[in-house]
Amino acid sequence: MFEIFRNYLSSKTSLSEADFEQIRAMSVIKKLRKHQYLLQEGDVWRSNAFIAKGCLRRYQVDAKGQEHILTFATENWWIGDRDSLLTGNPAISNIDAIEDSEVVLISKENFDQLCQQLPSFNEFIQTILQKSFIASQNRIYATISYTAEEKYQNFITTRPELANRVPQHMIASYLGISAETLSRVRNQMAKK
Repeated sequence: MFEIFRNYLSSKTSLSEADFEQIRAMSVIKKLRKHQYLLQEGDVWRSNAFIAKGCLRRYQVDAKGQEHILTFATENWWIGDRDSLLTGNPAISNIDAIEDSEVVLISKENFDQLCQQLPSFNEFIQTILQKSFIASQNRIYATISYTAEEKYQNFITTRPELANRVPQHMIASYLGISAETLSRVRNQMAKK
């Protein structure tokens, strides 16, 4: 699985063979079964996680027990709880596998060391963080401004690989609409 991570990094930045060996030495491969947690609310998140295979979700559960999915992450995506990672506070979200998955974990300490010692890796990570911030802003705007149909259309435009890979009730949770509303929207769109 490290080879998938290596290929991903090679496509994004220039690293030497020695750089890759350093990254490999600081990486841990973790296999997750479907429904297995990578992080549970209340635990402290201590790593950066790259998805080499599979699909995960990050979500929170409200006081009524309802899940609110914050993000889906598939192959070549990163996932984690940034607030918990940076502050050391217990996580307020959960991360679990929607399907059997494999992730590359790099502890915060090792990740920080890689960013200090490998300038091209650090530049690449800064670019990812900037893109992630912009994506979060766009998601917030869509959540508060779009109709249910616009939310779903935006979802299938920006994440088409998930439309048939993720259960519909999870897509509804991610969009902030009921499963019934999503079903109605999908039926209306199919008739057009």
